[in-house]
Amino acid sequence: MLIDEVHVYSIPMRTRFRGITVREGVLLRGPAGWGEFCPFVEYDDREAAAWLATALEAAERGWPEPVRDRVPVNCTVPAVDPEEAHHIVTSSHCRTAKVKVADHPGSATEDAARVEAVRDALGPGGQVRVDANGAWEVDTAVDRIRQLDRAAGGLEYVEQPCRTVEELAAVRRRVDVRIAADESIRQAGDPLRVALAGAADVAVLKCAPLGGVRRALEVATAAGLPCVVSSALETSVGLAAQLALAGALPELEFACGLGTLALLEGDVVADPLLPVNGELPVPRTPPAPDPERLAAATPADPARTAWWRDRLRRVGVVRTAR
Repeated sequence: MLIDEVHVYSIPMRTRFRGITVREGVLLRGPAGWGEFCPFVEYDDREAAAWLATALEAAERGWPEPVRDRVPVNCTVPAVDPEEAHHIVTSSHCRTAKVKVADHPGSATEDAARVEAVRDALGPGGQVRVDANGAWEVDTAVDRIRQLDRAAGGLEYVEQPCRTVEELAAVRRRVDVRIAADESIRQAGDPLRVALAGAADVAVLKCAPLGGVRRALEVATAAGLPCVVSSALETSVGLAAQLALAGALPELEFACGLGTLALLEGDVVADPLLPVNGELPVPRTPPAPDPERLAAATPADPARTAWWRDRLRRVGVVRTAR
């Protein structure tokens, strides 16, 4: 690895999201700039190796030339109460909102109220999409999708309603709402199986777990589905790679899930990648961390820094052995 600097960061979340309250990772500087390595702590070293490949692509090689300068983005609404959901949407100035649902088994009523609040905040012209993170069985998914479609006055799509490709295909045959696949693509041994099984209408791509911008572009081409690029909950350094992917896709029909920096209490760069009028610029190179912000984001517990440095070493060995 042609890496000159390594920095571990730890930034609190504004709201519990994806089961975590603190986002941690490693920033790497190489000859082309900065990359971010931030696989979630439950991922094993082999799964995390793709995340390292993405960071090294940014740091050592850079990204393909973009075909657009700006990317429309959605705001992300965690599993919060309707009032907070409404505030998140109105303050974002985005015209599309992705709403987290199925946060716990008895969430149906709460989910519908949250979606109704989001629709009210967006008005009739906005787009509402929901994400269940694979929480439902097929029959439950069909019922909940129909309920949420009514609450939204029409959903743009439902992201990962069930866990398996077979379940997604079964749900897709029974509902009129588009189905988007996320985990079924990024955590699959064969990311193209979703398209071949007729399990989705939309492919959600995240370059970090796919191994980089170039690898994600290959997956998009082979899948032959409309694509949405989504964040892996990174700082602006890692988010820039996702924007590079969105900027390089030949077609971009939907707003992308890249307005996630607002979920963090802080950032590591001086000019954070926050949407303006529902859009983000496509960077040509990764942004560099600001020294003061980077120092403020250093973990208070030295054991966390040691843990991430050890993980980086282990994953680097795994990646080299591939």
